[in-house]
Amino acid sequence: MTGSAPSSRQMSRASTTFGAADKEDVDGRDEPGHDGLGKRRVVRIAGIAFAIIFFAIGTFVAWIVSLGPLPLAQARQVSTTIVDRNGKLLRAYAMADGRWRLRVDARTGIDPGYLKLLLAYEDRRFYSHAGVDPLALGRAAFQLVTRGHIVSGGSTITMQLARLMEPRRERSVYAKLRQMVRALQIERQLNKNQILDLYLALAPFGGNLEGVRAASIAYFGKEPKRLSLAESALLVALPQSPENRRLDRHPNVAHAARDRVLDRMVEDGQVAAEEAAQAKSVAVSRMRKPMPILAPHSADQAMAVVKDADVITLTLDSSLQKVLEALARDRAATLGPNISLAIIAVDNESGDVLARIGSPDYFDDRRAGQVDMTRAVRSPGSTLKPFIYGLAFEDGFVHPESLIDDRPIRFGSYAPENFDMTFQGTVPVRKALQLSLNVPAIALLDRVGASRLSSRIKQAGASLVLPKDEAPGLAMGLGGVGVTLQDLAQLYSGLARLGSTRPLREIMKAEDDARDPLRLMDQVAAWQVGNVLIGTPPPENGVHNRIAFKTGTSYGYRDAWSVGFDGRITIGVWVGRPDGAPVPGLVGRTAAAPILFDAFARTGKLPTALPKPPKGALLASNAKLPLPLRRFRPVGELVRTGGEQAPHIQFPLNGSRIDVDRSGGAELAAMPVKIAGGVLPLTMLVNGVAVGEIDSRRQRLVDPPGPGFARLTVIDAMGAADTVVIRIQ
Repeated sequence: MTGSAPSSRQMSRASTTFGAADKEDVDGRDEPGHDGLGKRRVVRIAGIAFAIIFFAIGTFVAWIVSLGPLPLAQARQVSTTIVDRNGKLLRAYAMADGRWRLRVDARTGIDPGYLKLLLAYEDRRFYSHAGVDPLALGRAAFQLVTRGHIVSGGSTITMQLARLMEPRRERSVYAKLRQMVRALQIERQLNKNQILDLYLALAPFGGNLEGVRAASIAYFGKEPKRLSLAESALLVALPQSPENRRLDRHPNVAHAARDRVLDRMVEDGQVAAEEAAQAKSVAVSRMRKPMPILAPHSADQAMAVVKDADVITLTLDSSLQKVLEALARDRAATLGPNISLAIIAVDNESGDVLARIGSPDYFDDRRAGQVDMTRAVRSPGSTLKPFIYGLAFEDGFVHPESLIDDRPIRFGSYAPENFDMTFQGTVPVRKALQLSLNVPAIALLDRVGASRLSSRIKQAGASLVLPKDEAPGLAMGLGGVGVTLQDLAQLYSGLARLGSTRPLREIMKAEDDARDPLRLMDQVAAWQVGNVLIGTPPPENGVHNRIAFKTGTSYGYRDAWSVGFDGRITIGVWVGRPDGAPVPGLVGRTAAAPILFDAFARTGKLPTALPKPPKGALLASNAKLPLPLRRFRPVGELVRTGGEQAPHIQFPLNGSRIDVDRSGGAELAAMPVKIAGGVLPLTMLVNGVAVGEIDSRRQRLVDPPGPGFARLTVIDAMGAADTVVIRIQ
C-alpha cells in the first residue's frame, strides 16, 4: 500500500543517511566552493580597509604638501636696528607696516629668570619634545574636563611659533592639527635655540609691539637683559591676550593676568610665595615709552648707505653720545630758539667717530633739527690758522719762540686786521697763535703759500670749498673758504697723531679696516703746533694746559667754532644758525669754547697727555735759536738791494733721489749740500731741525736722515730761505 508506514529497515537506512549528511555538512565537506568564498570575503574587507588607510595617508600627505614650505624668510624679517660699537641699541626703525619687531638672542640678550618663568608656564618640556607634547595636550584636556575651564594650554612654544608664522583667526581642530604639523616641520629645520629666538621675536605684546625686546623697551624703557620678577611675569602674561591686556589701554587687566601667572608659579613650586607677594605689590605702568633715538643723524646716514641689513653697527659710543646730546640740549636752551649747535668726537688713534650730535633736538623745526650740522659746509673763521703755522714750522723759517710783528701791513689791496681792531706789536710766534692774531697768520700764509696750504689740507683728507671761480688766496687764512666740522675734527686729530690723519669711520664693516694714514705735516711741526695750542688761555670753565684747542668766528658772526684735542680724543663744536643768518655777539671763545671744555669733562675721563717731543725737536728760547729763526721777516722785507740774491740750493735738486752708502761709516755717507746766493751766515735745517751753519764756500756735508723723504732748508741772515725735498734710499 502506498500509504503504509515504512518498514524498520527503511527507517534505519534513512536515519543513517541523515546522520552522515548532517556530519558532513557540519564539517563543510559537502560544498567544495565554500572555503574559497570565506577567504575572498576576508581579503576583500582587508583590501577595503587598507585602501581607506592609504587614501587617508595619501590625502594627509597631499594636505601637508599643500601647506607649502615654512615661511621662515618672512618670519625672520625684523626692524632695522642701529647699534653702537658695544652692541647697545642707538635707534630702531619700524617695519614697513609700522610694527616694532627687534632681533632677539635668548642666550645673551634675555634675562635668564624670565626664560625660566616662560618655559615653566608655557612649555616645561620644550627642550625634550619634538614640537608636540602629548603629555601637555592630555593635561590640558583633563583640566578642561575636571575644572570646566581652560587652566593651561596644550600648545608647545613650537606650536605657538607655528601659529605666529601663519596667523589665523579660527580656533578649530583643523587649525590645531595644522600647528602640530608645522611644529614638527619647524623642529626638523631649526634647533631649539633658533626656535626660542624666533618665538621671542614674534610673540605679540599689544598694538604694534612684537617680541619681548620691543615690549621691554616700550613698557619698561630698558633691554630685557635684567628683569624683575614682576616684569618677567607681566611679559609672560601679555602674549596670551595681547590686545585685551595692553598696558596703555587695559592696565588693570594686565595686572590681574600677571598675578595669575605668579599664582600658578607658586602652585607649581617655581616661585616662593614671599617673592610672588612682593612682585604683586608692584604697580603696572600705564604709559608706553618711546623707542630710543640716540644719534638720529648718524642712524639716518647709515640707513642711506647700508642696504638690506638687519643690524648696522656704528663706531659710536652710546654712553658718550648720550651725555653729549644732553649737553647740546642744555646749552641750546640758553642760546636762543633759532640757534643750533653741533658736536663731534673722534678717537685720535683709529679715526673712529665716537659721538656725533648734528643738532640739539632732531624734532625741533625752528633749529632745522634734522639737518646734520657736523656735515654742513661753513666758514671756519680762524680754525685753519694752526695749519698755517704748522707748515711754517715744517719749512723751517719760523719757530714757536721766533718773534713776529703784529702791525699794520698790506698785501696788495688786502690789509688784514685783528678781531679787536688793535695791534700787539712784536710778539713771539707762540703768543701770536694763542691769541689768534690775524696779521701774523696772514704774513706766514703769504710765505707758505695759500695753494700749498689748500693742497696739504686736501692731501690730509679734508675738503675745502672755495667761492665759485676763485683760487686759494690769503683770505682763506681768516675763513674765506668752506669746511665741515667733521673735516676740521679729522685735521686736528692729525695734530694729535703727530702729523698724519686717519679718514673718519662711523660705520663698522665686516672687512678689514684698510684706511691708510694721510700726511698732514712733519712730526716735529705737528708737535710744535700742539705744544703751542695747549697753552691757549681756556674759557672761564676750563683748566689750563690740559686741552690743546683753537677757536674761530666767521665773518659777520655767523659761525662760532672751537676744536680741541688731548692725547686720546678730538672734539669739535660749532654754534650758529642753520640758515646762515648772523647772530650779533656770537664769538667762538664765548659761545663754542665753553661747550668744548664741558664736552671733555663729560667724557668721564681725565685729559690724556699729548705725545712727547719727537726726535729732532728744537727746544730753545729765542736767544738760543739760530740767528735767522730769532725773528720772522715777511716776504716784503726780503727784497734785495744791489747785487744780493736770495739763497738757492744748487745741490741736491728738488725731487731728486740720493743713494746713501752707510757701509763705510758716517764720513763716507755724508751728503754734500751746495748753496748759491744769500747773506751770510747761512743756517742749514734738515726736516726743520738746525744742523749748523754753512761756511763761506756755501757748502756743507750733512748727515742724511734715514730712508724716505727729507726736507732740506737754508735760511740766510735776512730770513730769506729755500727748500728742497729729496728722497733718501
